[in-house]
Amino acid sequence: MGRRERPKKYNVCLVNDDYFTMDVVIDILVKVFRKNQTEAEAIMLEVHNNQKGLCGVYSFEIASTKVAQVKSLAREKGFPLKAIMEEE
Repeated sequence: MGRRERPKKYNVCLVNDDYFTMDVVIDILVKVFRKNQTEAEAIMLEVHNNQKGLCGVYSFEIASTKVAQVKSLAREKGFPLKAIMEEE
């Protein structure tokens, strides 16, 4: 019997766009990624300072759902906030 490979995991990151407000990013981090206020603020600052911030590591299906949720919420709020997924 061959060894089963572990399913690939994907990093989901928010990308800085110079348009979003800090409050919108924190709101999305709390709603989509279930972060508490302190975690959300830390990720928001990482995005702001480093152009990108890691929100979580997920299976492909969950990661792609999170990216779609961010896109939808950002559009609702009128901001072009971008989430990306990258293979871990």
